[in-house]
Amino acid sequence: MVDHDALGATRDAYDAIAETYAQMFRDTPHDSPLDIAILGAFAGFVKAGGGGRVADLGCGPGHVTAYLEGLGLAAFGVDASPVMIKLARQAFPGVRFDEGAMAALDIADGELAGVLSRWSIIHTPPPEVPAILAEFGRVLAPGGHLLICFSATDGPAHPTQVFDHTVAPAYRWWPDHLVALLRESGPAEVARLVVEPQPTDRRQFPQVQLIARKAQVV
Repeated sequence: MVDHDALGATRDAYDAIAETYAQMFRDTPHDSPLDIAILGAFAGFVKAGGGGRVADLGCGPGHVTAYLEGLGLAAFGVDASPVMIKLARQAFPGVRFDEGAMAALDIADGELAGVLSRWSIIHTPPPEVPAILAEFGRVLAPGGHLLICFSATDGPAHPTQVFDHTVAPAYRWWPDHLVALLRESGPAEVARLVVEPQPTDRRQFPQVQLIARKAQVV
């Protein structure tokens, strides 16, 4: 079960900075060639599988959800922050946005062709992450794809690590450890993009963008 104190604290923290956050990331993902590449690959996998609905979980102010719509996906956004959802609906009135928690999605089993979790798990205490990954696996259709993004730890000796985040407590993951947990919920790794930190980056650790696929029913 999700630690609702952690979830509530994170939600309130993002409510408080929602307008500033929306302005800071208004050019996302257009300002990052690597983000454009990985989102394009994700969209390509979803389309190649026949298409279908795609959920952007932890969508924030909706920039990436709208970008996925622009790539031809039937995308909608979900976020725990009501202020973020309000801003997303105002900015992108043609796109659907719903309030919701990743650990208890109001989505039927196997309904989605794709799930995007773009740094949305980082504020979840590590013991609660397997339940969220299981929820991702539940809502994905067989053959569906997941794009999950997170920050990496310093090495395999550190499966998880706390890091200093401006908004709320956050956690890094060793990629192979998260992949193993993800496999238990159904999706298996297809591709991995690791972005190394640059000298000017405030956070000096790698960022991981990982595509996984839920197996077809035999």
